[in-house]
Amino acid sequence: MDFAQRLRQERLVFYEEDIEEINKILADFLEASQAKCVLMIDKEGHMVTKKGFTKSFDTDSIAALVAGSFASTREVAKLLGEREFTVLFHQGKNENIHVSLCVERALLVTIFDDRTTVGMVRLYAEQLTKKVGDALLKAMERHKEEPAPTVGADFEAAADQRLDDFFGGDKGEKGQNK
Repeated sequence: MDFAQRLRQERLVFYEEDIEEINKILADFLEASQAKCVLMIDKEGHMVTKKGFTKSFDTDSIAALVAGSFASTREVAKLLGEREFTVLFHQGKNENIHVSLCVERALLVTIFDDRTTVGMVRLYAEQLTKKVGDALLKAMERHKEEPAPTVGADFEAAADQRLDDFFGGDKGEKGQNK
């Protein structure tokens, strides 16, 4: 299995130090580009982290919709003989969105207005993608030896008991019609 396939199959797991490093990179990007905010989401649309002015946006909905848009655009790319497009841009009257694919797994979503230009955002987004990609790869290498977090047997048994208590049954009654 090649590196890109492995990245697509593995779930993104972040530790506090990883997010702190990524947040620093995002903050530096915002200062340089003068964009309003930047979101880092996984390709499934889950928010990883965000920086900048986000209070006026429903960032969770934006994350989900951008991921869906990216997925449909990937299919258009395939129809054109490309594996996928790595950058998307949506221009509106007041707000613009620039989306960059980062190491095959994450999407960097930049929201900006007329305080900056598309060219500035594109220039700094290329640097952002490389820096975040390096941070992600470094984190993956650092954490690949660590065992994946698991649920302990005690927790699993307690959860089973709570479900049985909630639904009013015990293990002997499962599957029986009353």
